[in-house]
Amino acid sequence: MKAMRDVWGQKLVDLATSNRRLVVLDGDLANSTKADKFAKAYPSRFFQMGIAEQNLVGAAAGLAATGYVPWTSSFAVFFTHRALDPIRMLVAQSHANVKIVGSYSGLLIGAVGKTHLDIQDLAIMRAMPDMTVIAPADETELLAVMDWADSTPGPVYLRIVRDPVPDIIAPGYSFTPGAVHELRRGTDIALVGTGPQTGRLLAVHDELAKDGVSAAVIHVPCLKPIDTGRLLELLGGHDLVVTAEEHSVHGGLGGLVAETLTAHGSAPRLERIGIDDTWGESAPNDFMLDKHGLSAERITARIKAVLAHRVTS
Repeated sequence: MKAMRDVWGQKLVDLATSNRRLVVLDGDLANSTKADKFAKAYPSRFFQMGIAEQNLVGAAAGLAATGYVPWTSSFAVFFTHRALDPIRMLVAQSHANVKIVGSYSGLLIGAVGKTHLDIQDLAIMRAMPDMTVIAPADETELLAVMDWADSTPGPVYLRIVRDPVPDIIAPGYSFTPGAVHELRRGTDIALVGTGPQTGRLLAVHDELAKDGVSAAVIHVPCLKPIDTGRLLELLGGHDLVVTAEEHSVHGGLGGLVAETLTAHGSAPRLERIGIDDTWGESAPNDFMLDKHGLSAERITARIKAVLAHRVTS
């Protein structure tokens, strides 16, 4: 089990051996995002842009216009908030071949500080026309996503986390934009996750099984585009659908599932678990997951409460 940022940094080096047009632009965070691995291997193709993310994105768009494949390196919050205008104007509107990698995403960077937490990024980037939005679950999926992104022209927002995450994707995986994956079959309820949160839902599945609750676990790595038909197929027949994400309950995975279900006339009970319209804070990882109801234990307890209420009402 490796930290996702280490996997990303090494994969850039590997991709660069066969793609001589690959370059990396960093916002003075290479030792944190692990883009420093690329800087050491290919110093002439690494550009240290300083704490100037708007300029970084503009330079990346310019490099893309001349045939390079720029991968950008910074924390998610600095791209989706500080540099949003150039992403919109220079990358998305021009369909520039720029890969925007938001590292240190989600809740689990509380030790870095409240100001660095980004729990609105998926909503922001989902609403951006021409932007592909991806949140891989683990090392295997991240590597497959990077292979796809490097060989596919167009803007990509890739959300990765700082720390190690459990391996849940089987070897030999190939990423397909929009694909939805059923990791566990179940007949009673459907659990829907994205990014590393899906790994916690597998633990929820196991806990619910002890009480005789059959839960499907559905993984959505690509929030835009999305295979709507496949998502509806996997959710069909479940009276209760539960989404869980290290993101605001507004506009992310829960919003995507709600939009899909209501647009197609399906109306199961939907529980959206995430950050409930509040800010993050500076705190340890386990505390943050527990406080916001995203630990396996808290999700399991919430589901059991919902199921118990349905039986008695």
